[in-house]
Amino acid sequence: MTRRRKFLKQIALLSSLSLSSCGWRLANVNANYSGSGKSDELYLYTWSQYTDQELLSTFTSQTGIKVMVDTFDSNDVMLAKLQAGGGSSYSVIYPSDYMVQKMVEKNLLIELDHEKLIGLENLFTQFQNPIYDPNNRYSLPFSWGTTGFIYNSEKLETEPTDWEYLWQNKDKLNKRMTLLNDVREVMGATLKMLGYSYNSQNEAEIKAAYEKLRTLKPAIAAFDTDAWRNQILAGDLWLAMCYSSDAVKITEENPKLKYVVPSSGSSLWSDTVVIPKTAPNQQGAYSWINLLLQADVAAEITKRLAVAIPNRAGFEQLSQKLQNNTNLFPPESVLDKCERLTPIGDFEAVYERYWTQLLA
Repeated sequence: MTRRRKFLKQIALLSSLSLSSCGWRLANVNANYSGSGKSDELYLYTWSQYTDQELLSTFTSQTGIKVMVDTFDSNDVMLAKLQAGGGSSYSVIYPSDYMVQKMVEKNLLIELDHEKLIGLENLFTQFQNPIYDPNNRYSLPFSWGTTGFIYNSEKLETEPTDWEYLWQNKDKLNKRMTLLNDVREVMGATLKMLGYSYNSQNEAEIKAAYEKLRTLKPAIAAFDTDAWRNQILAGDLWLAMCYSSDAVKITEENPKLKYVVPSSGSSLWSDTVVIPKTAPNQQGAYSWINLLLQADVAAEITKRLAVAIPNRAGFEQLSQKLQNNTNLFPPESVLDKCERLTPIGDFEAVYERYWTQLLA
């Protein structure tokens, strides 16, 4: 048996996965991970909402690979750590779609060997050849969603249907609202409100968005991607700009909290899995990715982590209630108004300059 076929036989064992009512259960996984040093360890670098300790522990018990997880709260933080040399232990990273392109340009990622991947056919067609990574050469989608508002319907009698609501109600929302700690999302949303593109490369438009945000800043409690969750549940915040994946979880905890995608449009994002060129355990990385591609696992990810999956076979296993949850899977009428963030090359320095002035 060739080395490649031995490898495929090993990782194919991951497809025999079943899930019990009490959690994840990997069946008959007995991969033979030989080699030096790091073959029994797998470090993931991901968003905080994408971890599930029970899955990690079960994967370890069945494969012998101990999985460690570090989290980041923005793509820029993740990229800065990698470029500073602090990411050499990671074998799998979860960047957002536009960041994949940037990481490819910086020569940070390996080109995926599709012969080592099991379950690509499970993906929805639109995720098999995404615009940000044609033919999934460097990444595979893990989840997708929108950006919008989560708000307390008891405190805000009028639904915040569009971005302009923040400015119209900034006195009432004074220090009761947060925006994401993400230059492209915050500037992009303001650009969209002004009638421009999320991906504008016109400095006059960027300046107009900055001036608009500058008038709102005194009323903003924080630019934050994670800490708002506990604050809005406690009632300290009334509104937060957030990702739909976070909103779904929070609205389940408190039905008085509602999620809405602004009517003028927002961002449509995908988070992905990639293997960096410095990965110390590429074989383990492929095994982890193949696990995520399995239909049963993908379906359980939606149930347990409350994220939308790009996996068609997994989606078909979901209940009608989940399939019809428009916070998870928004209708085409909403998606048609949304834009994907795309890399903007050297023009990014313009965004950063105005963002720095805004936060100063």
